[in-house]
Amino acid sequence: MTKPENSQPLRIAVLISGSGRTLKNFIDLENTGELPVDICLVISSAPEAGGLQHARKAGISSLVFQRSSYPAGDPGHEPYSADIFSACREAQVDYVVMAGFLKYVPIPKDFEQRVLNIHPSLIPEFCGHGMYGHHVHTAVLQQGAKVTGCTVHFADNIYDHGPILWQQSVPVHDDDTSETLADRVFTAELEAYPKVLRLLAANQLEIEGRPVRTARS
Repeated sequence: MTKPENSQPLRIAVLISGSGRTLKNFIDLENTGELPVDICLVISSAPEAGGLQHARKAGISSLVFQRSSYPAGDPGHEPYSADIFSACREAQVDYVVMAGFLKYVPIPKDFEQRVLNIHPSLIPEFCGHGMYGHHVHTAVLQQGAKVTGCTVHFADNIYDHGPILWQQSVPVHDDDTSETLADRVFTAELEAYPKVLRLLAANQLEIEGRPVRTARS
């Protein structure tokens, strides 16, 4: 898949579950003209998510879809996903950008290779169901790894799977804690995610199966 050339900013929906630090980074970069996106919609899985305040302050429409309002287990996945992606269709977004969204949502056909995610390790290391946030960084330290990082990828219906778009490495220091390592990885995420969005906006990502080849001018 190659996105058609378009001089307009990418229309994106950002999905969050917590503080919204990644969302805030997007908003700041958009406001300074450093990120060619139009954040049309923010969707949260929790009404108390701090990121909703960033959306309100920026005048961005926001919605909350709580997983607990749907049937438990597998029966609830499809209706939960249907409501989220229906909102994204209504907002006419080009891409859905997961930014710390912690709920599983099956991706419908029309959004395949249109849902991005960032994971705080170098996939396929330290990933999969239950591997998020401090769990990842603790596992990295317990394993004695010397290098970790972050991975931006197109999400599919398998945890931390789908075509890899960009990876950025981060050194692991001997005196690291999970907190200090998390801070260093997040700094890399603040660079990596916008970089991928810029490449998509510039029509410089060509999907050729897995992984993705980055087109260079």
